[in-house]
Amino acid sequence: MRTAIAAVALAAIAPHMPCSAQVASAVSDTESRLTVSRALTKEDVDTWLDGLLPYAIHNGDIAGGVVIVVKDGQVLTERGFGYADVARQKPMDPRLTLIRPGSVSKLLTWTAVMQLVEREALDLDTDVNRYLDFVIPPLDGKPITLRNIMTHTSGFEESLKGLDANAPPPPLADYVELHLPLRIYPPGQVPAYSPELCRSDRQSKGLQRQ
Repeated sequence: MRTAIAAVALAAIAPHMPCSAQVASAVSDTESRLTVSRALTKEDVDTWLDGLLPYAIHNGDIAGGVVIVVKDGQVLTERGFGYADVARQKPMDPRLTLIRPGSVSKLLTWTAVMQLVEREALDLDTDVNRYLDFVIPPLDGKPITLRNIMTHTSGFEESLKGLDANAPPPPLADYVELHLPLRIYPPGQVPAYSPELCRSDRQSKGLQRQ
């Protein structure tokens, strides 16, 4: 789009110029300048974070947060913003402050799944039972796929059976097999936020060990 705009602008302001070689040369130069990019650096990321996070924390009335940026398998920067304990004015520390990940763990699981897809160890559109050591029964002859799970369209009922906030969580493998939710919708049709993520987490961990 930018290349097209550059070509039109040059043709409009220089109608007396031969449009062939000169416009082509100018467009080529524009393309080369647009594709020049800097390597991502810690300084750049920190500058951006310093401009955004304090404002976002204040505006959102949030106590604090931690940001860790990883590039090419290495930690590029790790920063703490705001307070881990507001009353004591204890700052957030990216290495020491414990933050419950909650549903942020989905991002890590999806990243692991897609890395395995790139390695052709997983297929997003095949029956997920191919990767499990237990069986999810079909519904109307239709299996569930990883794509269904990752888009929350696998059709499971909502279930928190067997989970007690005051007790240690059971092993993931045991919980998934013993408390598999019922399938109540055909896959790929009804979006519903559900606990199906744990099945992806289990299969990705199993394949990574292989």
